[in-house]
Amino acid sequence: PVPTSFVCFLYQYLVSKMPKAGHRRKKTRTHVVDETAQSALASNESLKVPKSLIIRRGKVESEVSELVDDLRNVMLPYTALNFKEDPKNRKHTLARYSKELAMPMGVSHILAISQNAEHLNLRLARIPEGPTMTFRITQFSLVKHVRSIQRRPYTSVGIHQHSPIVVTNNFGDSTAPPHVKLMRITFQNMFPAINVATVKLAQCRRVVLFNFIEEKGVVEMRHYVIKATPVGVDRKVRRIIQTKIPNLTNLDDISDYITGTTASGNAAPSASTTGAILSDSEPEDETSHVVLAEKYSGRGNGKQQKSALKLVELGPRMSIKLLKVERGLGEGDVMYHALIKKTPEEVRELKERKVKEQQLKTNRREKQESNVEKKRKAKDEKLARKRKRKEEREQSAMDALRGGATSGGSKNYDSDSPSEASEGSVEKSDGNSDDEDQSE
Repeated sequence: PVPTSFVCFLYQYLVSKMPKAGHRRKKTRTHVVDETAQSALASNESLKVPKSLIIRRGKVESEVSELVDDLRNVMLPYTALNFKEDPKNRKHTLARYSKELAMPMGVSHILAISQNAEHLNLRLARIPEGPTMTFRITQFSLVKHVRSIQRRPYTSVGIHQHSPIVVTNNFGDSTAPPHVKLMRITFQNMFPAINVATVKLAQCRRVVLFNFIEEKGVVEMRHYVIKATPVGVDRKVRRIIQTKIPNLTNLDDISDYITGTTASGNAAPSASTTGAILSDSEPEDETSHVVLAEKYSGRGNGKQQKSALKLVELGPRMSIKLLKVERGLGEGDVMYHALIKKTPEEVRELKERKVKEQQLKTNRREKQESNVEKKRKAKDEKLARKRKRKEEREQSAMDALRGGATSGGSKNYDSDSPSEASEGSVEKSDGNSDDEDQSE
């Protein structure tokens, strides 16, 4: 039997682990939650969120592989961060990637980077119907290059937990060319939309900027983090609030550090040195000072506090130029080309040729499928005939065995009759001999 003391100890231990309100246990499961409805709502919301897949196609340099990793960090959290390309699949088309990988995983955009001997290209495709835009990457800088030129590189945990804010600049209005409008809409739809009514201020930590230079036809991409610094207080007090403890070795009291003078009225040893350095966190422009509606990341950035906002670049940097726009997943007709200009007659002839090629391809596929079906039927018929012949041979063999058994039985019956007759004749002869003996 279990000792009573052990049962009491176990009960007290379990009670101590329960949530309490004062001295009474607090109930935490008092309502039945419809998990099915919640999961359905969550799945419906997740379908609306755009998801991306960034891949490499073919052989690329190590710097390009690092660029792919940096772009995946930009697209977080709705991207495949640790996706590994199979070397056998690097030559697959975008349509095959869409069919085998993107659509089963709910991906809405594919970014494929490829490299040849002269150029570095980026193909951006909307899943599953397109269009597909081909860009040429003219310049790029990795995250490590951006951090190497910064005096104080920004490091923070959790900045990639929420999607960034997308800013498109200089893409024009409704009078802009169609391909410029398409670029702007595509860049915006790559990231989740922000609901101003429900978004939390602490979730807005990053900014992705797409700046269009119309003269060159180049789009510059930059990635920033939003850094907030409390203002309205002395710089020295702010350093203490942000846990940047100064060197107080040469001072007698902390008030000497705050006021910059000692008790005797002389200048503090470190006051002049510290005060001469401008804060790198607080911009001099007062237009960047805002009153926070909610608590924001960083010490001193509480609700209704005045803070200065600053953008710190995270990287990578990239300059891309649009080359062409295609219908579908890189297999349709070209709607825009930056290098090749065609007349309407040439465009019409190209469309007719494409239609003929597609029709020819469809006819060949149908003919191939019909030939495969004929071969399959012929193979099935051959197997059926072979199976039938085998059954007939087995049946004839069984009939032969049954016929042999029947003929053997009749032969034995006929051979028994003469023997019985001979035995009867012998018995009859024996009877005659007995009669002869009696007559004698």
